[in-house]
Amino acid sequence: MHPLRKHIEEIVDLTDEEFDFILGHFTTIKKRKHQYIVQKGEVVSKEFWIIKGCLKSYFVDDSGKEHILQFGMENWWITDYESFVTQQRSKTYIDCIEDSELLYISFENREKLTSQMHKMERFWAKKSKFGRIALQNRVLSLLRNSTKERYELLLEQYPKLFQRVPKKMIAAYLGVSRETLSRLNS
Repeated sequence: MHPLRKHIEEIVDLTDEEFDFILGHFTTIKKRKHQYIVQKGEVVSKEFWIIKGCLKSYFVDDSGKEHILQFGMENWWITDYESFVTQQRSKTYIDCIEDSELLYISFENREKLTSQMHKMERFWAKKSKFGRIALQNRVLSLLRNSTKERYELLLEQYPKLFQRVPKKMIAAYLGVSRETLSRLNS
């Protein structure tokens, strides 16, 4: 079974014909480690689903410091959603931490697909709700948890991430220095 079909069918059931129709709206691309899929200042017209690989979404502040907003691994969706939905210039970058294989759907194809297939409208509505919950939990964790608690929560939720991502990126995601993160490991 195609991994995207398996992913979609966690929420809605599909016939073979429906999945073939859906898949026809996607394009497969491969990107090498350090290649961008989104750059700050561009209008983002694609939403990406990760077949294989690991990516990061981040912004760089005025002092040049990188702040990681999100990691993305297999079966995760990633894009600059503000730019994708509003068609305004992106405020973030997304690049590959590892060689990656992605499926993408254009904004136009996603709009067309959701208007033609109620099942996909329901799928993306549910995915969007899960995304808002994850974002809310991340913000709450940043506001109420200590650095050590945030580190332990990330390790508990995504243990494989620590084997794939350099410690300096984990530190940038947690909003701490590399030195602070090293002290948590000792």
